[in-house]
Amino acid sequence: MLDLLKITIDPNFVRRCDALEGMRLFVDLERMGKAERQAGRNTHISSHQIDDIGIVKAMLGQARLMVRVNPLHDGSTEEVEAVLAQGLTQGTGKDADLLMLPMFMDAQSLREFVRIVDGRCPVVALLETAGALASMEDWIGTPGLHEVFVGLNDLHISLGMRFMFEPLANGMVDHVAAAAARQGLRFGFGGMARLNEGLLPGRDVLAEHLRLGSQAVILSRSFAFERPSSDMTFEEELSALRQVEADLAHRTPAQIEADRIRIAATILSIASTLSQFGQPRASTV
Repeated sequence: MLDLLKITIDPNFVRRCDALEGMRLFVDLERMGKAERQAGRNTHISSHQIDDIGIVKAMLGQARLMVRVNPLHDGSTEEVEAVLAQGLTQGTGKDADLLMLPMFMDAQSLREFVRIVDGRCPVVALLETAGALASMEDWIGTPGLHEVFVGLNDLHISLGMRFMFEPLANGMVDHVAAAAARQGLRFGFGGMARLNEGLLPGRDVLAEHLRLGSQAVILSRSFAFERPSSDMTFEEELSALRQVEADLAHRTPAQIEADRIRIAATILSIASTLSQFGQPRASTV
């Protein structure tokens, strides 16, 4: 069963997520450089604060909590200490909470972050730069690393691609999944829209997670409580997702390969219609 990650500090939503199996709540503190590198794109920058960590943690009974901090910087030691002081469950066990490092470029940066954390929480490496991808074999064996998560949005920008799922179509994500498996690390990638929504429908994204042995995916902002356009509650939507997840797990190898080929072709077709900023190309007619 995939961990379904939801970025939220809404108390009602947190409690509803915590009541469901396989959820991971996500407090997002990252600000540094994000507005500049994602300028002109339909993205969201969180307004979460340090104090929100303790508030969310206090509401959780079974879900794990993950906190994304800022990229490594001069104040990283103080930031990590402040995050851990909010009551994260420490250690390396399966019930421990998680610290995610974004936008690192090389092994040295990740190792320095792991040194600062000093074994007090498992670390998630957010692979979302061309540098981190190129140097992966240098850092993936870092002691203290728990999970590798591929951030497709920033990664495709860093690689000069047009569509966030292009690294999935060209085998880059396969390469990361294989490397994580060799190290015995958990692995996840990207975001997922609702099953029948998104340029690449959530159903196809889910199929690729199952093919690659992924264990974590971020639910997009489209997964809200209830929407006027939907007759399903949030819980019903996730139940439907779990049923599709179970069905996809029973595909034959031939079906999995056929889906891979079809989905890769769909991704490349979508990419060909988009501009540099991920928007539809202007018509030349």
